[in-house]
Amino acid sequence: MEEYLSLAFLLQVLQIIAIDILLGGDNAVVIALACRKLPESQRNKGIAWGVVGAIGLRIVMIFFALQLLALPFLKIIGALLLLWIGVKLLQSEDDDHDNVEGATTLFGAIKTIVIADAVMSLDNVIAVAGAAHGNMGLVVFGILFSIPIIVWGSKFVLTLMDRFPVVITLGAALLGWIAGGMFVTDEFLKDYLKDAPSWLHYVTAVVGALFVVVVGKLIAARQAPAEQAPLVDLAKKD
Repeated sequence: MEEYLSLAFLLQVLQIIAIDILLGGDNAVVIALACRKLPESQRNKGIAWGVVGAIGLRIVMIFFALQLLALPFLKIIGALLLLWIGVKLLQSEDDDHDNVEGATTLFGAIKTIVIADAVMSLDNVIAVAGAAHGNMGLVVFGILFSIPIIVWGSKFVLTLMDRFPVVITLGAALLGWIAGGMFVTDEFLKDYLKDAPSWLHYVTAVVGALFVVVVGKLIAARQAPAEQAPLVDLAKKD
C-alpha cells in the first residue's frame, strides 16, 4: 500500500494522465463522429460502450508493449519513437477526421470507436508503457483516472492548448524526458551501464526533453514561412 502512496508513484500517475490528455485529445472527436448518426436515445450508450471497448483494447496493447520493452533494443527503439512523436507534436497540423464515418447502429458505432482508437493509439501506448516502468497497475489506474478528463474535458484541454501554446511545449518535453530515461534502461545497455552513476538517467532525460523542444521548434520555425508563401504570392498577384 505504501508503494501506491509514494511520491514517485504519484508522479508516474501524473505523467500517464498528462500523456493520455495530450495524445488522446482526438478521442472525443472520434467518439462524436462515430455516434453522430445514431438515434438520440442510443448516443449515450454508443459513447459509453465505445469508450469502455477502446480503453480495454488500449490496456491490452500496453500490456503487450510492457512485455516487449523487456527485450534488448526495444526500449531504444521506443525512446527514438517517443522523440519523434514529441517533435511531431510541436508541428502545426490540421487534423483530418473525414475518414471516421458515422454508424447507424449501436454496434457499428462501438466498432468504429474501438478500431479508430486502436489505430490512433500507437503513440499513446508507447509513451504510457515508457512512463509506467513495468507497473501494469499504474497503467490501469492512470488510464481509468484520465477517462473522464479525455471524454468530457477534451474541449477545455484543446482550448487551453490553443490559448497557451506552452502547454504543448511542456507536453512534448515530457515525452522527450521519458524517452531519455527509457533509452538508458534498455536490456542491451544494462551491462555497459552497470557502473554508471545513479543520476545518469536524469541527465539523459533532460537531454531528451531539450532535444524534442529545440528540434521541434526549429522545424516548426522553418515550416512557418513555407506555409505563408502562398498567401504572399496571392497578395503579389493582386
